[in-house]
Amino acid sequence: MSRTLFEKIAAREINADIVYEDNQVLAFKDINPQAPVHILIVPKKPIPRIAEAGPWDNQMLGHLLTKAAEVAHQAGLGNSGYRLVINNGPDAGESVPHLHCHILGGRQLEWPPG
Repeated sequence: MSRTLFEKIAAREINADIVYEDNQVLAFKDINPQAPVHILIVPKKPIPRIAEAGPWDNQMLGHLLTKAAEVAHQAGLGNSGYRLVINNGPDAGESVPHLHCHILGGRQLEWPPG
């Protein structure tokens, strides 16, 4: 199986504007931003989508979300608010089959989305 775009970014085979990294997750600016702040945070462990995560991934999923909040705060979104989005499958807008969370903010976000 070929590696995903996000695995290649984590391996530094593809350039990205990385804003955070630790041993479990990597966060970088989206190349097609949908808001003034649009950062993706991805687990380094390749999981195709949230529906394919298992109980063995609980610790990593918690880490992903808490680090998403930390990255949002570091990006200046702590007071104004932000949205975390996880797409699951093509009908939800998933374009890369590697679990990732969008951090969106820097403007008033509409509801309902999509």
